[in-house]
Amino acid sequence: MELRVLNYFLMIAREENITRAANILHISQPTLSRQIAALEEELGTKLFIRQSHKITLTEDGMLLRRRAEEMRQLSEKIFDEMSSDKTELTGEISIGTGELRGMNELGDLIVAFHHKYPLVTFNIQSGNARDTLFGMGQGLLDMGIFIEPVDTSKFDFVRLHQSENWGALIPNELELAKKDFITPKDLKGLDLIMSRSQSMQNEIDHWLGRYAKSVKFVSTYNLLYNSAILVKRGLGIALGLNLEAKYDGLTFVPLKPTLEYSSVLAWKADVASSKAITTFIEFAKKYLEGISDNQ
Repeated sequence: MELRVLNYFLMIAREENITRAANILHISQPTLSRQIAALEEELGTKLFIRQSHKITLTEDGMLLRRRAEEMRQLSEKIFDEMSSDKTELTGEISIGTGELRGMNELGDLIVAFHHKYPLVTFNIQSGNARDTLFGMGQGLLDMGIFIEPVDTSKFDFVRLHQSENWGALIPNELELAKKDFITPKDLKGLDLIMSRSQSMQNEIDHWLGRYAKSVKFVSTYNLLYNSAILVKRGLGIALGLNLEAKYDGLTFVPLKPTLEYSSVLAWKADVASSKAITTFIEFAKKYLEGISDNQ
């Protein structure tokens, strides 16, 4: 399976028309059709449903599109790393992260690094821990920020100093929004919106204690912003991390007992990396150690 043919496949999937795809690719339509037919034969499956005016992807075609996009991103990353100017530090560093306060610290770190190495660029991918782990496993992400506890057996890491605290996002008109903190008893009988992370659900169940069975989880999320809209619409109260973000009509109230966690900046252990990445890792270690020494 050639990357060139996968790029042909992606163009057809985008245009939903072989003629338009062939024109954009500057090859003849019969040649493009033969290439795709050969790809389908090689994979032993149909990739497109051919209709009179357009073609659409089959289920296998949709799966291949996801994998082909990942392969194209990876090939572009390899090309950038291999063809970069050797006289100055260049390249791209891809980092996955959730909606975390630790991004403030990472932001300061990136700015400091950028001042020293202005030709290095950064690609920040937002997602939950599962998304970041998948991206790192596929080689699409170089590093990721994770909330502890996290299995670091396959990673090297440095610990960030910014703590992550849980609380409740509550409509301003509710009396709960006026409290200094929220206890498990305060949530008794209420509808809750919660992270879909199983580990965090377990933490909240433990925090709720004997009140765990008296609440109802009506929705889950992977990133909090859209669930804040559901809170404003009256679906329930959202439990989540303090992002220091402002939501009109909503108040963030911390939990008591406190649920506080540290976070780490991690990368895959014993994996050969580009000079830009290894330089950034060493820079991050010294930068974060300097913060510790000044505290």
